[in-house]
Amino acid sequence: MTPDSAAPDVTVTPLPSATQTLDCGVVGNCSFSALVDKMGSVVWSCLPRFDGDPVFNALLDASGNGSSWSIEIEHFARSEQCYEPNTALLRTRLFDAKGRGVEITDFAPRFMSRDRMFRPLMLVRRVRLLDSAIRIRVRIRPRFDWGRLVPEITRGSHHIRYVGPSQTLRLQTDVSLSYLLSESFFVLDQTANFLLGPDETLLDGIEDTARMFEKETTSYWRTWSRRLAVPLEWQDVVIRAAITLKLSLYEDTGAIIAAMTTSIPEAPGSSRNWDYRYCWLRDAFFVVRALNSLSEVGTMEDYMRWLTNVVARSKGGHIQPLYGIGLEEQLPESIIDHLPGYRNHGPVRVGNQAQEHFQHDVYGNIVLGAAQAFLDQRLFHRGGIAEFGYLEAVGEQAFRVYDQPDAGMWELRTRARVHTSSVLMSWAACDRLSKIAHVLELPERAALWQQRAALIRERLLREAWSEERQAFAESLGGRDLDASVLLMAEVNFIDPMDPRFIATVDALEASLCEGPYMRRYEAPDDFGKPETAFNICTFWRIDALARIGRKDQARSIFETMLKARNHVGLLSEDTHPVTGEMWGNFPQTYSMVGLINCAVRLSAPWDSAI
Repeated sequence: MTPDSAAPDVTVTPLPSATQTLDCGVVGNCSFSALVDKMGSVVWSCLPRFDGDPVFNALLDASGNGSSWSIEIEHFARSEQCYEPNTALLRTRLFDAKGRGVEITDFAPRFMSRDRMFRPLMLVRRVRLLDSAIRIRVRIRPRFDWGRLVPEITRGSHHIRYVGPSQTLRLQTDVSLSYLLSESFFVLDQTANFLLGPDETLLDGIEDTARMFEKETTSYWRTWSRRLAVPLEWQDVVIRAAITLKLSLYEDTGAIIAAMTTSIPEAPGSSRNWDYRYCWLRDAFFVVRALNSLSEVGTMEDYMRWLTNVVARSKGGHIQPLYGIGLEEQLPESIIDHLPGYRNHGPVRVGNQAQEHFQHDVYGNIVLGAAQAFLDQRLFHRGGIAEFGYLEAVGEQAFRVYDQPDAGMWELRTRARVHTSSVLMSWAACDRLSKIAHVLELPERAALWQQRAALIRERLLREAWSEERQAFAESLGGRDLDASVLLMAEVNFIDPMDPRFIATVDALEASLCEGPYMRRYEAPDDFGKPETAFNICTFWRIDALARIGRKDQARSIFETMLKARNHVGLLSEDTHPVTGEMWGNFPQTYSMVGLINCAVRLSAPWDSAI
């Protein structure tokens, strides 16, 4: 290898001000991820983990000083973007005014090699001509320390090193380094390959490596998708959602992040800007449950490794609602003052104060997330007596606190109540522990947990019902309405045809819905009254409508939500009920879960078409 030498001085001009949008595709490999906009620019990617430093941060800084990796063509006219079907490979096509163009293929390598999963911290970009030669320009500007630090740049024979205080990135390419460093337009007359990753040499040539990585990664995802038990209808929707959920898994530990971004506001100017790059036990349970419904149980097995560590360290006591993906307990929340934020709607937050909260539904989410591991004979590592002991400690805590005030699943920062959803999940913990004990042939434990479940159920039915509102309220003895009570049917707490549940659905539609969209709750919170609809609540509504026999209405609303996705089938956390625009962190696992659950619930059966 030619020794590195200092790069020549380059005059760096600000990038043109970008139009920030969630019209992005996501690529990743269960180690890291990157967001690529419709113009083929990488606008967000954190390394070396999902919750790490955003080496590309233009999503939160459109001033021209944000870091991104753009590939441009001369005389650009239009673009189009799509995924290679049934894979996590993203293809962006850029065309000039004469119809000439290039295709950019973005992916992160993921495939089996030497009997283990190969998933390096590497982003591969391949630029292929669609017809005749064309002039392109590549501008790659990684930054460190949340954009504060410009890396030292050195070059070798076929690579550029971006050296920072805690990590060094190496770009290996078969394109002229001079053109890259000067950010000049040059004639592209053959496929160009770019591999950005660790400061390590490749075992083979650049083009051979890029081609092989693309072939093997394509094969991996097609095989993975082929094994999914998809519904008859909306198969493309379900497959894309499932792949996106898989990409949210941090395979090293088994943690599942809630979203890949931080500080995309729930509504413009709302300051509801949160960092979702961590593992919420609640969100992770819903991800596992959705993938299990498609017969993809590998993610559950990975998550169980992480969850077991969380439960073991708690020793039967308090469990936080979220942890870092490496099991970090402390996630102090701070503000990055120098970044203007998404569309200048700051603040940009790092960390999440919710780790300090008491959210008592967490115990039910743990038991629900683990329950199938005791029943599914396909698993390599099924739950047994020892694992049941860990879960019983969680159940004891659930029973101790089920009637105590908490911040609730919506993480209210200044208001504590005995939330219906928290009591409901405490019931679920006891109910599922009883069922697991029965499977393990532990009749005394089964009886004990069933008695506790019955006690909680009786109190919840009595005290959560509001005669005034003719609905189950958001807290025991309360009157305010909250979409989370729709989970009563989903966790089999109540027969969906029970008149009280049907009345609750009607009341929620009247109070929380704007057309097809549903908000979380009606009472103002710490930041006022929510402006946007929370997508998972809309999906809960669809599920509830289907369960009570209103399938035509449910299908109509589901079709509206399909149109709310972006051009490659992804959803954020929130939808604005007036503009239909996406807001909130992206892609949101909750929302992708809703797509799967509702497609499975509403689809016609396979035997109806065969």
